[in-house]
Amino acid sequence: MGFARKTALLAMVSCAALALPRDASAYRPFDSTDAAVADFRETEIEFGPFGFRRDDSGRTLIAPAIVINYGYAKNWELVLEGRGEHPLSGDDTRSRFVDDNLFLKGVLREGVLQGKSGPSVATEFGVLLPEINGVPNTGASAALIVSNRWSWGTIHVNAGAALTREQHNDVFVGTIVEGPNDWTVRPVAEIRYEREFDFKETFSGLIGFIWKVRDNLAFDFGVREAWVNSRPETEIRAGVTFAIAAKEK
Repeated sequence: MGFARKTALLAMVSCAALALPRDASAYRPFDSTDAAVADFRETEIEFGPFGFRRDDSGRTLIAPAIVINYGYAKNWELVLEGRGEHPLSGDDTRSRFVDDNLFLKGVLREGVLQGKSGPSVATEFGVLLPEINGVPNTGASAALIVSNRWSWGTIHVNAGAALTREQHNDVFVGTIVEGPNDWTVRPVAEIRYEREFDFKETFSGLIGFIWKVRDNLAFDFGVREAWVNSRPETEIRAGVTFAIAAKEK
C-alpha cells in the first residue's frame, strides 16, 4: 500500500471513531505530555487532521498527526504515534511519515490526575521507529513526568533522554501550564528545550487553548514558535481528543 493510501486510510479510521467517544484526557497540542494514562481497556485518540509549519526548508502541510493510547492494564497504556508531512516547497517534496514511535506509559504515583491528593508521577519509554521517506533507523527514549493541579491551573513537567534515529545522544525538558481545569475554554502554554548533542539544539514555546465541549470531547488549537540551531520555525496545530471504551460483554 502506497504512502498516500496509508495516510488516507489512517485519517478515515480515526474520523470514523469519533462516533464512539467516551471520557478523554490525552494531551494535544503539546510536545510534552501529562502524568495520566487511558483507563483499562479504553483507547484514547489524539487526532490532528491538519497543521502547517514554516522553516528554512520551506512550507509543510502536516496531515494527519495521530497518537493512539490503549489502556492494556491498570495505570499502564501502550502509545503509538506519528504524523504525515507533505512539503509544499523546497528541494524534496515527497510525502513522508515521521516521528513514529511506540511507547509504554505508566503511572508510578497516583495523584491529582487520578482523583487523589498530591502530584501524579508517570514514566514513558520506548522505541523510535524507522520513518517513511525520513530517517530509516531506530532509536529509544525515556522520560519522567510530574503533574500537579491547583485552583488556578495545572502544571506538567517532563524530563528525559533519548538515542535519536541518527544515533546521537539527546536530552529534553518541557513544561506545560494550563488554566483552571473547570473552565470550558482554558488557555495553555508550553516551553521546551531539547539538545541533540553534536547535531541540533531546539528551544520552543507554544500558546493556545483547549475547548472542552463535554467530558468525552475536546478541541485544541496552538501556535508553536521554535528556534532550531537559532533558525526560526513556526507551526500551527489544531485537533481533537476523544476516547473509545471496550464494549461490555
